[in-house]
Amino acid sequence: MNVLVVKANNRPASEGVSSKMYETFMENVEGVNVTTYDVFAEDMPYFGQDLFNAFGKVQSGEEMTDVEQRILAAKQKAMDALTAADVVVFAFPLWNLTIPAKLQTFIDYVYQAGFTFKYDENGQLVSLMTDKKAVILSARGGIYSTPEAAPMEMAANYIKNVVGGVFGMEITNEVIIEGHNAMPAQAETIITEGLEKVAAVAKSLSGVTA
Repeated sequence: MNVLVVKANNRPASEGVSSKMYETFMENVEGVNVTTYDVFAEDMPYFGQDLFNAFGKVQSGEEMTDVEQRILAAKQKAMDALTAADVVVFAFPLWNLTIPAKLQTFIDYVYQAGFTFKYDENGQLVSLMTDKKAVILSARGGIYSTPEAAPMEMAANYIKNVVGGVFGMEITNEVIIEGHNAMPAQAETIITEGLEKVAAVAKSLSGVTA
């Protein structure tokens, strides 16, 4: 089984809880082929006109600029990584109510008609990644699981809507660690219990055929 771990926090594990979730997952997963795609370590120009210019130049045969070459290569690398995976693990924080910009860029690279989804003859969306599974590992210092705050949470919800709703992956596990900044007296317990759940998810994947 091929497991792709999309790591989207470049803070050290001593400071970033989702970084510690990533480390805990990696320490406990065994018996599978694991690849990390670190969005902060990869060369990932932001999605925009440079990409569309590159597409045009591929068609016309014109020479591409450095950034156009880089963004085409980065997009292809992200798509190849996703194609090769049976299970995709997303490890990311909630930053300012949403996902880190680098993770957004990864999603932008792979969110492509004909690759992760298509439209049928009636204009209805058809998911193209239904053979893959996804795992959500996310941390947020505040509390967003209450009915009042839940609509503001646009990190885990966004990833689930994209990879589950549009791409069609089966989301098999979701571990959310929250409230450790809002309730510092309980932070150690909150984080420890969350990391135990992460370890359990990793062990459940170990040696299990997708």
